[in-house]
Amino acid sequence: MNFEELLNYRRSVRRYSATPIDSEKVKQCLMQATLAPNSSNMQLWEFYHVTDPDKLKQLTAACLNQQAAATAQQIVVFVTRQDLYRKRAAKMSELETLNVQQNSPKEKQEKRMKRWKLYYGTVMPFLYSRFLGIFGFFRKIMVIIIGLFRPITYQVSENDMRVVVHKTCALAAQTFMLAMANQGYDTCPLEGFDSTKVKRILKLPLGAEINMVIPCGIRDEGGIWGNRMRIPFEEIYHPV
Repeated sequence: MNFEELLNYRRSVRRYSATPIDSEKVKQCLMQATLAPNSSNMQLWEFYHVTDPDKLKQLTAACLNQQAAATAQQIVVFVTRQDLYRKRAAKMSELETLNVQQNSPKEKQEKRMKRWKLYYGTVMPFLYSRFLGIFGFFRKIMVIIIGLFRPITYQVSENDMRVVVHKTCALAAQTFMLAMANQGYDTCPLEGFDSTKVKRILKLPLGAEINMVIPCGIRDEGGIWGNRMRIPFEEIYHPV
């Protein structure tokens, strides 16, 4: 399929056939999902690939017994991990240092490495840290003052940064679903689930959050609810 055919093929499938799907192919699609764009390359996500029958039953109950979950051959849970910001920032600082060493002119390497160490060693921990909204409040005050003199990003509260992490994870989820469509596999992004139960089933730490639960399989007859419907393009397209 070309890209347009791929987009048209991908649908939210609500019922799957009993035909098994290849776990290795699903894993490969998840590897492709890591190529999705993400804010500051922090990659504050984790993917839980569920194939165990007992876990699938538990997740079905946590997903309100929706048919998409109940008939899925496998389920992938996309999880945000803002609590890992220090670990991921340190890793990115290390990788960017290697990147500079391999790809930058010798005379520019020291300056560029210092820039990345500042960015991932100070800026990212400052932006992603949170404590009962207090850190975000101080960040907001700071950017409001700076914004009096030059353009600046104002979305720096703790809730703003949580939104950033979830947007990033959703980009990975969309990339995964397109990759699955390319394999001839079907998916359905679910937002109707008991996040507390899902976290308990997957034994996730307190700082993890569920971004999306995606049942996977091969579409069964009646698994797609009619034609795809979209708001008229003229209502959403605004040339400037």
